[in-house]
Amino acid sequence: MSGSIPDSLHEQLSYQLSQVVGFIYPNEVETQWAILIVVYPYITGIVAGAFILASLVKVFNVIEVQPIYRLALLTALAFMLVAGMPLQLHLGHPERAYEIFLTPQTTSAMAMFGFVYLWYLLGILLIEIWFEYRQQLILMARAAGGPMKVIYRALSLYSTDISPEALAFDKKASKFITIVGIPSAFLLHGYVGFIFGSVKANPWWGSVLMPIVFLMSAIVSGIAMVMFLYVLISLIRNEKPDMRCLDKIGLYLLVAIIVDFALEGLDYIHRIYQSEESIGILAELVSSKLFTSLVIVQVLFGMLVPLFVLVLIRSVRFNEELRKLLYFTSSLMILLGIFSMRWNVVIGGQLYSKSFRGLMAYKMELTGIESLLTALVLLALPFVILAVLVRLLPPGWMDRRSVPASG
Repeated sequence: MSGSIPDSLHEQLSYQLSQVVGFIYPNEVETQWAILIVVYPYITGIVAGAFILASLVKVFNVIEVQPIYRLALLTALAFMLVAGMPLQLHLGHPERAYEIFLTPQTTSAMAMFGFVYLWYLLGILLIEIWFEYRQQLILMARAAGGPMKVIYRALSLYSTDISPEALAFDKKASKFITIVGIPSAFLLHGYVGFIFGSVKANPWWGSVLMPIVFLMSAIVSGIAMVMFLYVLISLIRNEKPDMRCLDKIGLYLLVAIIVDFALEGLDYIHRIYQSEESIGILAELVSSKLFTSLVIVQVLFGMLVPLFVLVLIRSVRFNEELRKLLYFTSSLMILLGIFSMRWNVVIGGQLYSKSFRGLMAYKMELTGIESLLTALVLLALPFVILAVLVRLLPPGWMDRRSVPASG
């Protein structure tokens, strides 16, 4: 066997076979969806959650969240630009991605992602950011010189009108786009849960609550990411974050975690109550293969501990420095927990046999397309893009250093 199969593949198959428990069919040794399909819903979830957090300012007039409004939009854009890459790399031929628009398959949920992605990127995010920054781009183009003047003029689409009427129209247009963008954000990530929930043959995925659970966890991850970035950027710039803003974000994050925890708990209780023929293998899967990633990382450190910390912050009068540290730590733990949740769904759903009598293992490669290195690059890339965007389009509290007064 080793003479006809490449050594790396032979070693991987040997490892997976050595980890098999019980009975499996011969074609079930290798998982079809690997680490890139874990990264994909994680990134899209952050996009949806960050945009929904930003919408609190424009639609619901939550003044306390105003300092992070632009940061939330830029965060959504940075992660949105990377959202399609895991799928394209997984399919192996990213250069053929455009064909999805030339030959649309309306019956394929995966194929329709291209249209949802294009609508959300071009029809929502970029337009809203342009209306939000149009005045600032014009002012920066006037103040800048050299290549930056050309860049800012191009980004403003060579607009020069900053009259009160034009600014009032910008404000109305931005609010309208935000209102349209909220259900679009739900559609962007809710359909990811729909893809998994519609796989009826897989009891780990086939749940009617799966789209709602994915959507709620997306809101949690988006809010946590913006909180994490807000504290981190303030620390790097040696500036003091707005504690009223942080406290308000912390409140929304607390409510979102409670709802998410309730939905996931309801999903597991429903599975136990149904007690279908798969319940035995699912219980064994959770207690063995997924015990660390699900019980320890996702539930304990990714949900219960941050939940306790956020409740503690609202119950005890900590000083600002300690509150800031607790917010930063809890948001980081939540992001890790949500990633673990994606791992447990995508990888966990492929670790048991279709016969419901055996368990398998997933061995992640260190290099290559479907590897840890690729996943880390994709997870780091949005932060690199965001650093460029923040430098080019200063958000909120950074505006005063980059834009001259408009008087």
